[in-house]
Amino acid sequence: MTETHIPQRYATNPAQIPGMTTADLRETYLVPDVFVPGEVTVVYTHHDRIVLGGAVPDGGTLALTGYPEIRSEYFLEHRELGIVNVGGAGTVTADGEVYELVTGACLYLGRGIRDVVFEDAGVGSGAQFYLFSAPAHTAYPAALVSPGEGTVRELGDQVTSNRRTLNQYIHENGVQSCQIVMGVTQLHPGSMWNTMPAHTHDRRTECYLYFDVPADARVIHLLGERDETRHLVVADRQAVISPSWSLHSGVGTAAYSFVWAMAGENQAFDDMDAAPVTELK
Repeated sequence: MTETHIPQRYATNPAQIPGMTTADLRETYLVPDVFVPGEVTVVYTHHDRIVLGGAVPDGGTLALTGYPEIRSEYFLEHRELGIVNVGGAGTVTADGEVYELVTGACLYLGRGIRDVVFEDAGVGSGAQFYLFSAPAHTAYPAALVSPGEGTVRELGDQVTSNRRTLNQYIHENGVQSCQIVMGVTQLHPGSMWNTMPAHTHDRRTECYLYFDVPADARVIHLLGERDETRHLVVADRQAVISPSWSLHSGVGTAAYSFVWAMAGENQAFDDMDAAPVTELK
């Protein structure tokens, strides 16, 4: 039987940014094909050893397996996993326990769970599970959070085009984990900036999954250092890897939503260093 390998993205540093072409940036930081019908797709980034990807049952049954790159008998032997369903209703079965995830629901699975299976809730429901995993030193209980049941924060202002509702699911005052901090932000109609000012999390890697982006729209995602910025043009259901040293912020040509997820030194959501727009170059 042929082993399935995880594509790898190696760690980068700020000095590489000035010499990168658009193609280099996209190959390094953009994950374009997160959701493939009938497959589990994952990418391993050496930034905080995060694994991210998607599972699209497409009417069948998909199992999350082990991979040679993580040197484990099964995927969660030494890891934890956050899952957000950005498609239609679906189910995740973890060691025989069935969890029903509606659109926007978040499921946390801790270290030590051996069998993880993804399915649609019914014929044609079209579940799409976003996966975000980090190494874990201990086991925390599995927990399911429905949309609106986490810590909800209203942020921004319509005047500055960044009125948004932030749902914190996995965090220090919510669902417990070893490293993962995870939630969903929905922009209000007429708002396009996902965060402003831009900021860094110098102690954590953060990944964005953009979704609910209209087919004829795009998000311009800023990255790099504040005095050496670059950008990625991101389409619906594509993900961006943001190293701890890189700022991140984005503006869309229409309103959209995104899953934000972090892992690294701590779990303090507000542990960030702002980069005011007046300082950006």
